[in-house]
Amino acid sequence: MTVLRPLSILISIFAGPLMLATSASAQISLTPPAAEAPAAAKPAPKATPKPPVAAKKPAVPATAPKPAAPAAAPKPAATPFPPAATVVPMPTPSDPNADLVYGAYQRGQYKTAFDLATKRAQETSDPKAMTMLGELYANAMGVKRDYAKAADWYKRAADGGDREGMFALAMLRLGGRGGPVNREEAVKWLASAAKLGNPKAAYNLALLYLDGQTLPQDLKRAAELLRVAADAGNPEAQYALATFYKEGTGVEKDINRAVRLLQAASLADNVDAEVEYAIALYNGTGTPKNEAAAVALLRKAAKQNSPIAQNRLARVLVTGQGAPMDKVEGLKWHIIAKTAGRGDPMLDEALTGLGPEDRAKAQEAARRWLGNK
Repeated sequence: MTVLRPLSILISIFAGPLMLATSASAQISLTPPAAEAPAAAKPAPKATPKPPVAAKKPAVPATAPKPAAPAAAPKPAATPFPPAATVVPMPTPSDPNADLVYGAYQRGQYKTAFDLATKRAQETSDPKAMTMLGELYANAMGVKRDYAKAADWYKRAADGGDREGMFALAMLRLGGRGGPVNREEAVKWLASAAKLGNPKAAYNLALLYLDGQTLPQDLKRAAELLRVAADAGNPEAQYALATFYKEGTGVEKDINRAVRLLQAASLADNVDAEVEYAIALYNGTGTPKNEAAAVALLRKAAKQNSPIAQNRLARVLVTGQGAPMDKVEGLKWHIIAKTAGRGDPMLDEALTGLGPEDRAKAQEAARRWLGNK
């Protein structure tokens, strides 16, 4: 039986400002598997030191295709700071006025939310109303985008003890928006927000400890902060902590715990976690073997444009091991993955050996998919 090779994981270090933890983009990168070309890397301003973690690959059973020499791991991709902070300040349930502000925000009535929040901030110095004003200015909602005013309102909210305002201000300081880059101030506010239970702050602070530039590298402290964020349900933190447990980074190696975290992140639609969890299910690593569930997850991730999932799904469909054989469909995914740099010599050979009519069908299906993206 063909066994899907788990992907080695490389902890990404970010030289530039960190992305908001609510982003769909995972902040842990995957090294390309052996016998495959590296995926197209995101622009990286400069290389940064990697943590002392040796990525390991389990032995490939004799029934699996022999891999070629391992491809060089890509440089960690820098994660750009988003155009604006995205903070959803929660209202105090017992405060009807706060509910009016947040309700208007939820309905997309940003000018109304701005007017109501301004009144509350001026009359009662409500820190959550101040955070709301920072949000509206940062994202050009109901008012013209103004990072300086956003930073000012976030600062007032942070001084008033609002953890969301603290987190948002930290991210602006890291990105140099609304003022110069100030990593020391950013660390202070991230630490304060994390202490008050903000999972996004704990996650991003963990990345700074992993980075080793803004703060001294401390893998154990990074793992502790990731655990805080993961326990609060942050899928990026769950995926990152799964990597730590898989490799024994800052924690004792624990494959079973790693897979449970991958499952949790997968349920929250973290695409990288879906791929890793699918491979664990397919191979029965740290979880009962379930090829059908694995293939379903690979399909889901493939449709979310994960080249790795597209490649693994192609192998399953072409070999018919784990799902009914469908070479046309499988090679469609191979062609799509290859356009993203995820090459595969075995699948290239299968495509060459396909009859002209079926090969044309696979190529046309791939063109249709790519044309719709």
